Amino acid sequence: MKIQGYAEFLTQRLGGRYSRDLGIDLAGGRPGEIFKWFLASILFGGRISERLAARTYGEFERQGITTPKAIIETGWDGLVELLDAGGYARYDFKTATKLLAVMEALEALYDGDLNALHAAASDPRDLEIRLMALGKGIGPVTVNIFLRELRGLWPKADPLPSALVLLAAVNLGLTSTQEPQVALADLKRAIPQGRFVDSEAALLRLGKDFCRSNRHDVCPVKECCKAVA
Repeated sequence: MKIQGYAEFLTQRLGGRYSRDLGIDLAGGRPGEIFKWFLASILFGGRISERLAARTYGEFERQGITTPKAIIETGWDGLVELLDAGGYARYDFKTATKLLAVMEALEALYDGDLNALHAAASDPRDLEIRLMALGKGIGPVTVNIFLRELRGLWPKADPLPSALVLLAAVNLGLTSTQEPQVALADLKRAIPQGRFVDSEAALLRLGKDFCRSNRHDVCPVKECCKAVA
């Protein structure tokens, strides 16, 4: 199977980028859409299931609370109520506090515009540092979730692949190493640029749902997997 077809095969079997599943259109680089994905990334980065994180993001969308100012104006009590409605009850207080701190920093430092934050960054690592500097609730996991779907859109968005992506990539023979920098170079050579974001999301889904738990017998791409052979 040619690599182009292989990338499409992965996406068809496993699903592509998460932002698209949420109805977020990052293609045009519009600040509002990028912020929506940032908000979703914060929720996905918490200790909660993807299903509940997606449902909670849907509550923000449904109530029109999808800008930094709207989140700040909602206030702590309003955010706790909204988070509870989405299923974030166990972490509602902590997450509400985190969201307010991050949004206030984003407004103060970059006028609420993540594109301005990207423009201010000197390189990919500085971009990650600036994102984490928005608040202690923005850690490496959240930053990785956010930036991996901005590859090709933001020139300085170039995060290293996560451990789950590396696990799946090794099992599929797309790289022979789990050393992130080397593996990223291997993946960039193996996957066409226009398919990279969806393919990386597919690899993440594969690693999370099948490789990590050794569910090779029910893996949707087991015919391509070295771990099954």
